[in-house]
Amino acid sequence: MTFPVTEHIVKTARHTTFYLSCGSPERTPIIFVHGWPELSISWRHQLPCFGALGFHAVAPDMRGYGRSGAPREHKDYAMEEIVQDMIELIDALGQDRAVWVGHDWGSPVVWNLASHHPERCHGVASLCVPYFPGGSRIAHYMRLVDRSVYPQNEFPAGQWEYILFYSEQFEKAQAVFEANVQNTVKALFRSGSPRGLGKPSRTAFVRRDGGWFGGAAEAPEMELDTKIMTEEDLSSYVAALERTGFFGPGSYYVNDELNASYSERAKDGGKLTMPVLFLHGVYDQTCQTVTSSFAEPMRGACPHLSEVFIDSGHWMAQEKPAEVNAALAHWLATEIPQLWLRKTTP
Repeated sequence: MTFPVTEHIVKTARHTTFYLSCGSPERTPIIFVHGWPELSISWRHQLPCFGALGFHAVAPDMRGYGRSGAPREHKDYAMEEIVQDMIELIDALGQDRAVWVGHDWGSPVVWNLASHHPERCHGVASLCVPYFPGGSRIAHYMRLVDRSVYPQNEFPAGQWEYILFYSEQFEKAQAVFEANVQNTVKALFRSGSPRGLGKPSRTAFVRRDGGWFGGAAEAPEMELDTKIMTEEDLSSYVAALERTGFFGPGSYYVNDELNASYSERAKDGGKLTMPVLFLHGVYDQTCQTVTSSFAEPMRGACPHLSEVFIDSGHWMAQEKPAEVNAALAHWLATEIPQLWLRKTTP
């Protein structure tokens, strides 16, 4: 049986979450959490696949994106708030636990959910961004910068220079992204290539250049990378980001202290005892986990860790959907087989 992808809204006293759904609500939920600057449709290749495989596949527009709530204070985008959005979502689905899958900023969301609410997790998977038991903080990232690629005197924060730019010049970063949203989307969503291996990521130059795109006032005109999205997908991204702007998406980057405090309250010292899957993007220059030690803290904190290497850039779920779906399905079948085709309601 095939299931359509349908649209839904969860409204609570504190937040509104829009989400896409595919599959029977009676089945085990697998919740896909997108990152910056994406949407629920970033999981358009995963939803019908896992709905057809017997799961209830769900993908929300995260806080600040699409048709979900978009508060106007930076602190409202701290991890504790966003994790609570996800708890309200699974409660609205009428379920106690889910399989959680995150990418980019969606990865810290599912990692924090697993470390603070392990009882709500069958398992947790992440694309590109590994787990840090002390929290996803720039200080932790900087300690693991590969200095053979990012010399200290040239790139003090390595590939994470762009994160510091948000704290230093948030309004400028926001304005550049919003100046021409269509160009922004086309410039950001690029497929991976082995030509970038061993070379600095473009994110390392943001502070030096006074902004993204070489410090220009707006993103350059580029051909659409059809390995990532179609013209129809592009239109959906542009319409959503023109409507909401980049204040919410950018605010995920400026809550380092709040997020650090939240991480200190993780259960079991931040150790994740449930099944964990990490998908490495071999050609992801920014989150380079293959040739650096960026994934090492995760290995020490996740005793039931599985790792898969995908020949992809950062936008893995859209660039290599068949490989991502296969890796997730294999992990579910071998590490959490009891979930397959199981009804969660009488």
